[in-house]
Amino acid sequence: MTGEVTLPERYPLGIFPTPLVEARRLSKKLSGPRIFIKRDDLTGFGFGGNKIRGLELFMAEALAEDADVIVTGAGPQSNHVRASAAAARAAGLDIVAVLHDDPPAEYRGNLLLDELLDVELRFTGDPDRAVVDIRIEEVADELRRAGRRPYVIPRGGTSGLGAVGYIECVRELREQLLSRELSPTWLVVATGACGTHAGLVAGAEIYRESYRILGITVSRPVEECRRRIQRFAVLAAQNVGHSIDVAEDAILVRDGFIGPGYGIATKEGHEAIRLLAQTEGLFLDPTYTGKTMAGLIAEIASERLGAQDTIVYLHTGGEPALFA
Repeated sequence: MTGEVTLPERYPLGIFPTPLVEARRLSKKLSGPRIFIKRDDLTGFGFGGNKIRGLELFMAEALAEDADVIVTGAGPQSNHVRASAAAARAAGLDIVAVLHDDPPAEYRGNLLLDELLDVELRFTGDPDRAVVDIRIEEVADELRRAGRRPYVIPRGGTSGLGAVGYIECVRELREQLLSRELSPTWLVVATGACGTHAGLVAGAEIYRESYRILGITVSRPVEECRRRIQRFAVLAAQNVGHSIDVAEDAILVRDGFIGPGYGIATKEGHEAIRLLAQTEGLFLDPTYTGKTMAGLIAEIASERLGAQDTIVYLHTGGEPALFA
C-alpha cells in the first residue's frame, strides 16, 4: 500500500532530516554486515532524541486546543519528560510531570535538566509504572478545577499521534536510502514504550519498504511489546489517512537484554557503549541504545544477521542518562 500521507499539523522543534552515517569501523570490528546509523540523537532540540518527532505533533495539538500546561509522566530519568519540558517551554507552556518512585537525594542526568527547565515534578512514591497513568489523569483534573487548561501527553509519549513522527522518519529515511542507492535488509530499534517501533512499522507498511524491522526490548515482555506495537501502528496509520493490517506475530522483537530491569545498566550494554565510543566516536545510553546495540551485536555473533545484510540502526538518543 502506498499513497498520499496527510500529516497532522506540526510545531517546528527539530532539525530534519537527521543524518544517515555509515559505521565502517564498527562493521569491521564485528566482522559482520554493513551498518548505517540513523542519527535521531541529532534531532537538534532539548538534547535531541526520538521524542522530538512526536512532540512536534503534541505541541501543535496542545496550542490548537488553547492549552496552557502540559501534563505527562514516565520514569525519574525519562528522556520523554526532559524533551517534553523543553518543547513546552519553547511553545510557551507550563509543564507538570508525574514520575514513578521516590525523589532521589541528588538530581542528575535528565532530572537535572528537568530542574533547569522548571518542571513541576510529582513523584508517586511507587515503583509501579502503571500508577503514573492514574496520577497523570488526577493531576489534569486537579489543574482543570484550578482553572488551568491542561493538555495530556500519555506516559512516555506513546500514542497513535506520537507514533506518526516515525511514519515521517520512514519517508525521510527512504529518500536518504534512494539517494545513496542503498537497500537495507534490516532496521534495528530500541523497543521501550513501543511508539517509535509502531511508527516505523506503520511507515514501512505505507511506503512498502522491503527491510524488516527488529526491535530489541529494553522494558517489556515480548508479547506485550507486540500487542502495543500493533495497536499504535494501526492508530498512527489512521492519523495519516491510511488503513493497514499488521499481524501481531509478524512484529519482530528480541528479548534477553533488559537485564535486572528497565533502566538498570547491564554489562553487555556497557560493553556496547564502549565499543561505539571507541570505534565511531558515538555515545549510546545505558537504558535504551546501549542495550539495543548489545542485542544487535548478539544477532551478528549468532549469524542471524550476516555479512550479506545491510543494517540501519536507529540511534534514539538518551545520552543525558550517561550522567545520571
